[in-house]
Amino acid sequence: MKLIVKKGNASDKSNSNGTQEQSDNQQSDKLAIDEEGNLSPYNPVTDMTAEEKALKTQEDIPRSLREIQRVLEERVGLNRSFDLVLREMVFGSKRVGIFFCNGFAKDTVLTDILTRLSYADKEAVSYHTLEAFIEKLIPHIQVKSYKKMSEIVGQVLMGGTAFFIEGETAAITIDVKNYPVRSIAEPDLERVVRGSRDGFVETLLLNVTLVRRRIRDERLKLEIMQIGKRTKTDVCVSYINDIANADLVKAIKDKIKGVDIDGLPLGEKQLEEAIVNKGWNPYPMVRYSERPDVVSAHLLEGHVCVFVDTSPSVMILPTTFFHHVQHAEEYRQTPFIGTYLRWVRFVGIMASLFLLPLWFMMVMDPSLKPAGLEFLGPQKEGTLPLLVQFLLADIGIDLMRMAAVHTPTPLATAMGLVAAILVGDIAVKAGLFINEVILYLALASIGMFATPSYELGLANRIVRLALLIIVAIFHVPGFVIGSTLWLILLATRKSYNAPYMWPFIPFNAKSFFSILVRRPVLAGKTRLSLTKPIDGTRQPKS
Repeated sequence: MKLIVKKGNASDKSNSNGTQEQSDNQQSDKLAIDEEGNLSPYNPVTDMTAEEKALKTQEDIPRSLREIQRVLEERVGLNRSFDLVLREMVFGSKRVGIFFCNGFAKDTVLTDILTRLSYADKEAVSYHTLEAFIEKLIPHIQVKSYKKMSEIVGQVLMGGTAFFIEGETAAITIDVKNYPVRSIAEPDLERVVRGSRDGFVETLLLNVTLVRRRIRDERLKLEIMQIGKRTKTDVCVSYINDIANADLVKAIKDKIKGVDIDGLPLGEKQLEEAIVNKGWNPYPMVRYSERPDVVSAHLLEGHVCVFVDTSPSVMILPTTFFHHVQHAEEYRQTPFIGTYLRWVRFVGIMASLFLLPLWFMMVMDPSLKPAGLEFLGPQKEGTLPLLVQFLLADIGIDLMRMAAVHTPTPLATAMGLVAAILVGDIAVKAGLFINEVILYLALASIGMFATPSYELGLANRIVRLALLIIVAIFHVPGFVIGSTLWLILLATRKSYNAPYMWPFIPFNAKSFFSILVRRPVLAGKTRLSLTKPIDGTRQPKS
């Protein structure tokens, strides 16, 4: 309910001379008080009449096409939005209004349907008109009737085409949508030397098809729902019925259905924040993947995967810290080479976390240097304190990374030269930084870039900066306490009742061995116990 008030005082009213100019001024001075008590300029467009409000919420489908047009004008802005079209045609003896969104309609298919309908005679549509259109006249595989206007409008805004038939209180929708879509290509963040080159795109149907192609199991379930009062974004929950734990599936579905938000324009990231309550924890509680083979492998392990329309990434739940440090390349090589690559990656990740704090700690207290490593440490002092050098250089690398993302491709080479030569080399020669700081920071950055999960790499960088500051203040006790707090933080996190540091905390010897060593395919007789799978056997026991 809105109340209308007018700015001014009593003297203004008494001095009114009734001219049109004063009337216009009074109209512009009107304010609307909304339900929350806020004042806003009175707008006759948004303050609808009772008739307009009734049309906007009307669910019954009128029998007259004129009345249908009036409802659509108020409900979706027909004749105001240029891409919404209501095309009237006569098939047999029936006038039909064809309602569609111009950008979604697949012209060739829709034209074929209209061509077939144009040959319909009067007798074919005289009796049981709606059934005749569905069962005899419309040559398409996805046809359905609806009796509510909200359902019809929802189908059209999703890309379908609606047929309103004069005299009928129900309408027909045909799924002839054609979404804009880019071609399938290998994901940039999950490249492999050998392996499939297909990756997810922004179209939900295409993404689930890529997974269905790999898992031809009748027990693979793909349940779809819509989230967002305004965007009505399609969200698909995928799992294998006789593998995934029923409680896990129900918990995830209930969380998604309970999301009360106006929309998900940013896709899976906004949905993640809505269903995973992680507060200010920087570490990712879900794993993202753009590879259909990776998602398929997790489905076979008992995980639940969530697809979001308009998003090329798929959420994998539950997930642990060690899920983020594995890469598809390890499984594309022999077990021995895969194990070697995994250990090299582990070393890089640990270096991205602890290399700089350890070096900084030994520089401040030379007695901590192991025998044979007395050469560690700067030979000369820089202009700035070491901590300030680390912080500035780390922030500088972040700036260069962001600049590389936003720099147009033709200018990327020039930006790299500016960053490497002008900033790096000249800063060292000017005495702002010392060579050792740049060297160890570069090694730590390489370890961060070697982290398969982009989100995990960013979180590790924040932890590294925090450890540097703690070491600068408290020295050795600061490093020990900071590292312990970091481990406790991760050990107390859970992703849908799955411990984040599993199988290290709580310790599971068999599963931890599988993390450390890339075992041969035939050696994996059972599934990981993390997801509590219903069917825990991968292969028949010999």
